[in-house]
Amino acid sequence: MSSIRITERVPSDNTDLAEIILSLLKKKEAEGDIQKVALQFPEGLKRKAHEISYALKKEGYDVVISGEPCWGACDLDLDLIRDSDVLVHIGHAPVDERENVIYEYFSQDFDISWLVDVIPSIKSKKVGLITTIQHVHQINDASEFLETHGIDCVIAEGSERTPFRGQVLGCSYEAARNTGCPEILYIGTGIFHPLGVHLATGARVVAFDPYTGSIEIPDERRLLLKRHALIEKAKDAGSFGIILSKKSGQRREELAGRLAVLSDKADIIEIGEITPEALLNLGYDAYVNTACPRLAYDDQARFPVPVLSPQEFEIVCGAREWEDFEIDEIR
Repeated sequence: MSSIRITERVPSDNTDLAEIILSLLKKKEAEGDIQKVALQFPEGLKRKAHEISYALKKEGYDVVISGEPCWGACDLDLDLIRDSDVLVHIGHAPVDERENVIYEYFSQDFDISWLVDVIPSIKSKKVGLITTIQHVHQINDASEFLETHGIDCVIAEGSERTPFRGQVLGCSYEAARNTGCPEILYIGTGIFHPLGVHLATGARVVAFDPYTGSIEIPDERRLLLKRHALIEKAKDAGSFGIILSKKSGQRREELAGRLAVLSDKADIIEIGEITPEALLNLGYDAYVNTACPRLAYDDQARFPVPVLSPQEFEIVCGAREWEDFEIDEIR
């Protein structure tokens, strides 16, 4: 049985999540009998597990719930996929095709009228419009609202990892790059995505938080200073551990192999959950991250030694110049 990848439908209204999952299971049963269902939730939704499980068991399904950490559709519970008839992954859009997986996106509405406050921060009459999976169901409404206020919006297709128009991930900025616009409006929380978009595209990015109404223009200077310092520190390392993820959508084996030949001080390390304790126990002087790009950028303060991106390791090894610095993406 193939994975269900519904890219045309609007993500669910979260009030009837159990009912929608039951409907998707019934549709999936057209391909074969389903008895054992595995449920996987991201960290912020795990408390919904019991109510969903209860509804499914009332319909006669055997249910098992993944208790492992989950940070996205790139982090499927592969053991449960093997041990169940189908895995229902809740909260994210698919980043690749997987057998016996149903994806149910988790949408969150925001007040479109709040966008009026972001208009004074936009300098162009034409902007690229991007957001995350939580808000992608409202991206057309946002575009129409901005156009009534004199701003034309370009919403572009992304990569296979981002099946919705205008959708970006922390590892994929194709939907922003493909707008071709020198200015981009990002709707979503946090600064990591818009900062990544700015570094990946060179565009001016306006970040609008749909929950707080705050507006921020990402400034890369602080990040680049930190990354430059880590690169210089790593040049003195006597050993490098090249992290090769075991996770479903983060395993970049070819990249890890290519990086390993750049230095005779480097070893490839296969690992599932990448934690400060795990890296400390391994004892390398520095690490190179080929798993989720955010680990190197967002979590560096948690790690005991430098954790470099692939591009930064190339700089350390002399295979790339600092002037050619790039943000890491999974393409």
